[in-house]
Amino acid sequence: MLAVFENSIANPPEELSLPPMGSENSMNREEILKHFQSSCSESEATIFNFPNGNFIASSHDNRSYSHPRSFAFFENVLCFFIGDLSDSGMRSKYGLPSYASNSLLMVEAYTALRDREPYPVHLVLEDLKGPFAFVLCDLSSHTIFAARDSDGSVELQWGLASDGSLVFSNDPKIIKEACGKSCGDFPPGCFFRTGCGLMSFDHPLCKVRGKAQEDGDGNICGVVFQVDLSSRLRTIPRSGSTSKFSHSIANEVVGEEDQAQPDKDVDAEEDEAQQDKDVDA
Repeated sequence: MLAVFENSIANPPEELSLPPMGSENSMNREEILKHFQSSCSESEATIFNFPNGNFIASSHDNRSYSHPRSFAFFENVLCFFIGDLSDSGMRSKYGLPSYASNSLLMVEAYTALRDREPYPVHLVLEDLKGPFAFVLCDLSSHTIFAARDSDGSVELQWGLASDGSLVFSNDPKIIKEACGKSCGDFPPGCFFRTGCGLMSFDHPLCKVRGKAQEDGDGNICGVVFQVDLSSRLRTIPRSGSTSKFSHSIANEVVGEEDQAQPDKDVDAEEDEAQQDKDVDA
């Protein structure tokens, strides 16, 4: 999985720029997409292009049965999900059938969080049981939402491209090629959301701090984020009707291979029969 968003949309944390950006070992958004396309054939990749060079992409290589992947696209919200959640009543809570994909579940959870009265984000993420990592993009509000499970069972890294774009991937090699040293593990038990920044859903009243990581020779080789248990936030950021989502875009998501995308879910598998509103990639 690879997701790249321009700085003005993502507003990444300042700590990711602690190592110098713009080195010869990092790329801009356009270069990252071209490099990804050159590394796999069209039939082996799914790419969703957004306005201004933003995109989410996935290769069909290196699939894991223990950590299945899926896409869902519904009401201008696109989610890429990796992992395997136990149901624990969440699907019925959001009015979904038991066979609904994890990605669609996350879209429904996000839209409920966005549209309801002010509500702490961490209370929604606490309900997710099992290994997971996801990146979600709300095209209507220019909102990025990403999270990783408390145990860090699913690989997720992030970094800054040479043009300041925020990059997510579950492949450390892709992150290193795209971001050089301006990258690191996405911290377990945490979420990143436009407007909220990086926060811990395990310790919602504590700050998450980043610092430059050094190798054995004392050279900066990346960024590491940790929850500062000695810190304390005054309030927990909330999401809901008091958050004004005034921006909108008229452009539709355009897939790299197929201009017309399904109304609800997007399927990354070519030959598999799908259930209604469900995508299993």
